[in-house]
Amino acid sequence: MTIQRSTLHRFAFSTFLMTLPLNAAFAQDTAVADRLKAALAAQGVEISWTGVTGDNSSMVLQGVAVKPAAEKETLPIGDVKLEGVTEANGGYQIATVTTSAFERSQDGVTLDLSPFVIHDMTVPAEGATGPVGSLMMYKSAELSNMTVKVADKTAFSMDGLAIEITPPAEGKAMEFSGTTEKFNADLALVDDPKSKEVIDALGYQNISGNFALAGTWQPSDGKMELSKYDISVDNAGTFGMTFDLGGYTLDFIKSLQEMQKKLGAQPEGADNSAQGMAMLGLMQQLSFSGASIRFDDDSLTNKVLDYVGKQQGMSGKDIANQAKAIVPFGMAQLNNPELTAEVTAAVSKYLDDPQSLEISAEPPAAVPFALIMAGAMANPLDLPKTLGVTVKANED
Repeated sequence: MTIQRSTLHRFAFSTFLMTLPLNAAFAQDTAVADRLKAALAAQGVEISWTGVTGDNSSMVLQGVAVKPAAEKETLPIGDVKLEGVTEANGGYQIATVTTSAFERSQDGVTLDLSPFVIHDMTVPAEGATGPVGSLMMYKSAELSNMTVKVADKTAFSMDGLAIEITPPAEGKAMEFSGTTEKFNADLALVDDPKSKEVIDALGYQNISGNFALAGTWQPSDGKMELSKYDISVDNAGTFGMTFDLGGYTLDFIKSLQEMQKKLGAQPEGADNSAQGMAMLGLMQQLSFSGASIRFDDDSLTNKVLDYVGKQQGMSGKDIANQAKAIVPFGMAQLNNPELTAEVTAAVSKYLDDPQSLEISAEPPAAVPFALIMAGAMANPLDLPKTLGVTVKANED
């Protein structure tokens, strides 16, 4: 099963679009429509429609199409229904925004999405101020089902996506979370012989699981914390990550959007080196406060050890012992005895009794990205010390 990267990119973009507050012309007042269209254009999204039916409290936008500035093609998404539209503080409150069911096929891959439903969406008044005064926000949203098919076979499906957002108020950070009831993937469709051999040997021809994320964003100072990003696969394990960044302000976001516009305006094959350097400069506005990567085992580790052992005519335990012996030599290249001892002990503890393995970086104070980049180029071996890298096993 070969899926071109460009195809997956377009489908990922299509899915993302369904989560946008698609409210570009919900009122027949052209001044409001023009203002909203201009606001979305400033955020890097062009939107159009073929007509509007209904009245000022409930209406349908017909033939909606959207196009981010970085994209060359417009994506038609169909009709969008807006219900419970009322004026609020010079702007508008929309009780429910519902998109049409969506289907798109390309290169033998078909994406199907059920209607995406957004609740309690706020459209700020023209000229509104404050940390997020110009942003359109909503409080919750759900997508019942997403399916990706290759030819006539379902390669991936997801049910019960739910998003919750608590808008920032009285100086508090915005809180957000997302969960899925379940997802399923048919790995039997993979046609690479080596990958298929591993999948079959481990017994993961069909996998299922769920996904959950949570975090906060403080628009006043740009502190962005992803406190949970977990992907759990039944009878395998849970891969999780977190990060804590600073400097992700509205000004940073606007600069990033402007850069995306410039990249989108470039002709095919154009030299983007200048934009790449500008992107590096922009990233230096961010700071790093912490991050972690964690794996909680649910039988995957021993299955992998047994598989590798079988390939070499050994037992899984023998492979684990070999790995424990190799780790200190590999870590010695970092010239960091403390970290080497910590990693060696953690890996040994995990392989003896696979429960959890976590790599974290917690510097004593926020580290500017400019310093991280300079350190990576000048003396990369010092980065683990700069970032406060630690490794631990079988701990909550």
